[in-house]
Amino acid sequence: MEKDGRALMILMADDDADDRLMTKEALEESRLACHLDFVEDGEELMDYLYQRGKYAEGAPLPSLILLDLNMPKKDGREALEEIKADPRLRRIPVVVLTTSKAEEDIFRSYDLGVNSFIAKPVTFETLVAAMKVIRTYWFEIVELPPTSIGS
Repeated sequence: MEKDGRALMILMADDDADDRLMTKEALEESRLACHLDFVEDGEELMDYLYQRGKYAEGAPLPSLILLDLNMPKKDGREALEEIKADPRLRRIPVVVLTTSKAEEDIFRSYDLGVNSFIAKPVTFETLVAAMKVIRTYWFEIVELPPTSIGS
């Protein structure tokens, strides 16, 4: 899928392999045709965004980040804070997709600059419905900023 001639790309940061697979399948079911990459923790997310380590050859900046809060090494809260503090990364929309429904996680995520907070749906059907809403909102309605690092 492209928007204004730009290829759309989602980067999902989640340490749970089952959640990654279900989200991939839900995105396919929702008919969102875009490139999807995965990272398994906050450190890997930041390496991806800063094109370090195994991503040094260059990884495309995502159009949207789906971020789990509870990950090893660097959790989603720490990664979110780092992303939103960096002028080159802060424009990338970040949607928290997590099992937490704790008020403190919701408040802190928004305080750190998250664009949306979604509690992970418990059934595949509701996950597909959520991905359809994400597709419609973020890729059909919203005007996304350019994804090149220099923009």
